[in-house]
Parts: sequence; C-alpha cells; structure tokens
Amino acid sequence: AEEKLGKPKPYFFVFHGGSGSEKHHIATALGAGVVKMNVDTDTQWAYWEGLKNFYQAKEAYLQAQIGNPEGEDKPNKSYYDPRKWVRESEVSMVDRVVESCKDLKNV
Repeated sequence: AEEKLGKPKPYFFVFHGGSGSEKHHIATALGAGVVKMNVDTDTQWAYWEGLKNFYQAKEAYLQAQIGNPEGEDKPNKSYYDPRKWVRESEVSMVDRVVESCKDLKNV
C-alpha cells in the first residue's frame, strides 16, 4: 500500500478487541499503523477491581451500619457510603486509562 499510495502507513487501523493484549503486541500493532485500540473490557475490569479491592480491604466495616473491629458501637457510614467505593472504582479505572494511553504512545 505504501508503494501504491506513495506515503508511509497510508491506512488507519483500529485494534478491535485490544483488551488483554500484551504490551509487545500493542507495540507491534502501532508499528503497523493502528491508530485506535478498543480497551472497554480492560476499563470495565479496572472499575470492578477498584470496588473489589475496596470491599476486601474494608470487609469487616461493611457488614452492618454499626459495629466494626474498632468497637461494637462504631459507625460504618464512611465505608458503605457509595461515594467512597465508587471513587475507588474511578481511581482504579483512571489508572488503567493512563496505562493504555502510555501503551498507545498518546501521552
């Protein structure tokens, strides 16, 4: 194609199903002209993993509204408040998006 069209990498390829790809495969794809990579599955997993890790780390605080390892009368609202665990999911997903951007050399 390069010879026929007279310019290097004349096509703009999309790497469908790029989630889970090894970094060396991503680098190879970029060298072949890939300009976009779908990473939806990776970002969904990253979001879930943030929630999962939060739950595992705070499980003893997420069993009841009141009562935890610090005392039977201690409140747990700050742990089960959705803003807290949703934030952990968002942070995890942002980290994964940054990683993808670096892999795709667009940062």
